[in-house]
Amino acid sequence: MPLIEMRGIEKHFGPVIALSGVSFDVNEGECHCLLGDNGAGKSTFIKTMSGVHRPSGGTMLVEGRDVVFESPRDAMDAGIATVYQDLAMIPLMSVTRNFWMGREPVRRFGPLRLIDFETANRVTMEEMRRMGIQLRMADQAVGTLSGGERQTVAIARAAYFGAKVLILDEPTSALGVRQTANVLSTIDRVRKQGIGVVFITHNVRHAMAVGDRFTVLNRGKTLGTARRGEVQPEELQDMMAGGQEMAALEASLGGTV
Repeated sequence: MPLIEMRGIEKHFGPVIALSGVSFDVNEGECHCLLGDNGAGKSTFIKTMSGVHRPSGGTMLVEGRDVVFESPRDAMDAGIATVYQDLAMIPLMSVTRNFWMGREPVRRFGPLRLIDFETANRVTMEEMRRMGIQLRMADQAVGTLSGGERQTVAIARAAYFGAKVLILDEPTSALGVRQTANVLSTIDRVRKQGIGVVFITHNVRHAMAVGDRFTVLNRGKTLGTARRGEVQPEELQDMMAGGQEMAALEASLGGTV
């Protein structure tokens, strides 16, 4: 049974049809990549899956139960966590404070409730170590970390607080080669913990590195889904670009695009 399943999802903004009959699901311990070029509808789809937008039509199921998310909080309560490109982090605050973000462990001193920094720092260091990141100190500013390390903090935070499904919005789009490799390794670790990963990307190579299944979105419609080994990178790239359109463009230019 899929952790989350989207069936025939429609999303309209007035007369504009952003999503038209999109179907998608992710299973426990699986990385399902959603590929599409700019304007394909990826952002609208993940915002619908994560409760930011309410679908205009279609059905959403979480572990087989019909759900209607009225807000992102509803999605979070159902175990669906989203890591957006901006990461929702405060650069001048410590890694620990960004990891806990309002959910810090506390100690009581009579009527007072104080943050238990000893526990918070220890857990932060342990969770980052599990994801392959060795911090110098848990209280160092998160802004001192590389882009890949900040992505890992956001992913580790979601996993620690009980995410069953982790939606990653273009996590490698602004990273260098080494940082990208770190993030892809983190995705693999999370998947092995049994978390279902929805990897949103337009980079076929990155998707092929960690994906178990691949779905291509183009102009708000799903063009197909394939498992690893059933499709070649060139085929995915061609579907993303719109094969017939690219062929027509190549013919008009007299060469290969």
